[in-house]
Amino acid sequence: MVGIPETFVRTTVEREGEPGRAWVAHLPSLVDELLQTWNCTPSGPVGHGGVGIVVPVRSAGGAAVLKVSFPHPGNVHEPDAFAMWGGRGAARLHRRDDARFAMLLERAGAGTLAEHGDVEEAVAVAGLLARRLAVPAPPGLPRLRDLAPEWEAGLRRDAGRLPRPLPRCVVEAALATVRELGRDQPETLVHGDLHFGNVLRAEREPWLAIDPKGYAGDPAYDALTLVRSRFEDLLAADDLEAAVLRRLAVFADAAGVDRERVRRWVQARAVMAAHWGRAHDDPAWLLAITDRVAELLVR
Repeated sequence: MVGIPETFVRTTVEREGEPGRAWVAHLPSLVDELLQTWNCTPSGPVGHGGVGIVVPVRSAGGAAVLKVSFPHPGNVHEPDAFAMWGGRGAARLHRRDDARFAMLLERAGAGTLAEHGDVEEAVAVAGLLARRLAVPAPPGLPRLRDLAPEWEAGLRRDAGRLPRPLPRCVVEAALATVRELGRDQPETLVHGDLHFGNVLRAEREPWLAIDPKGYAGDPAYDALTLVRSRFEDLLAADDLEAAVLRRLAVFADAAGVDRERVRRWVQARAVMAAHWGRAHDDPAWLLAITDRVAELLVR
């Protein structure tokens, strides 16, 4: 049986409680069953992200990875997104077992876009990937527009109950975006978590996206995760507002989306992230920069 990293076991149990404990206890045998079913042989150490493990394997088609995720609603549509892209800008999906939240995927390289020396170029790479991934969404994916009422209610609720509230005008700007853009979105496949760590170096293409959430909505929605990647570069900027706006402009132009929509989505999602961070004890420095971004982007 393959060994499951202790860090992954601990964080899964801490986050999921007894269901997580039961799942990780069964995980080694589940992995063995999948390896046998898909005729794969482990070929490297087991890695992991926040919610799943990745086992490098050799299969009949060559090098691949077996990914098994904790069963959670947020992981349901990952294989749907991979299947729709068919390897265009993203890792290829070879096999899937939706009931067990498992996939056999193309193996990409070890490096990520987070290691790129030029942040602006990294943002442009992610934007170009977002443009390629923006294909018509298949039926059955969650629609971001359906979340707009929940977002609006959450913004109003959190603004009144959380400590150190953001200025009222900042929250009102986010509410306006949710009302005006949130309910009217295109039927486009959106990655949903396109940060630098979810873009891997590869051989078939220079860069491949992994770990999609699989939503249907506005491609401009994905910009916040790129602003929140490599925050240290923004903190070191002489002019934070200019640096943030430049990053948004580079993404928008590369992705082929409207700069104003990108600004508004990032501002609204920064407010939501700031609220979430207060409720979940984000580090003070992260709260401070998220607050600042939300404030700077009000127009």
